[in-house]
Amino acid sequence: MSGKAFAAFGSLFLLLAFLLTAASASAAEPPRITKEDLKERLDDPKIVIVDVRTGRDWTRSKAKIRGAVREEPGNAGGWANRYPKDKLIVLYCA
Repeated sequence: MSGKAFAAFGSLFLLLAFLLTAASASAAEPPRITKEDLKERLDDPKIVIVDVRTGRDWTRSKAKIRGAVREEPGNAGGWANRYPKDKLIVLYCA
């Protein structure tokens, strides 16, 4: 392989690696909902609100969203399948 071909191949490889990294990073970003939008939809049966604050943060807080269920954040693998896939699952921690 000539030097030019090797350089072109290297550039192509770096570009591909960059594009794959950018695509996976953007795919990992979850959708978001504003607190105003959520407040308007609190009674929507298509939404499940899950409070994932740690135990101490949750018990000390006076602010809790009406209708939210609390789940332990470190055990998502144990409770994630408990919720219907056809619902909008809103996780919050603040």
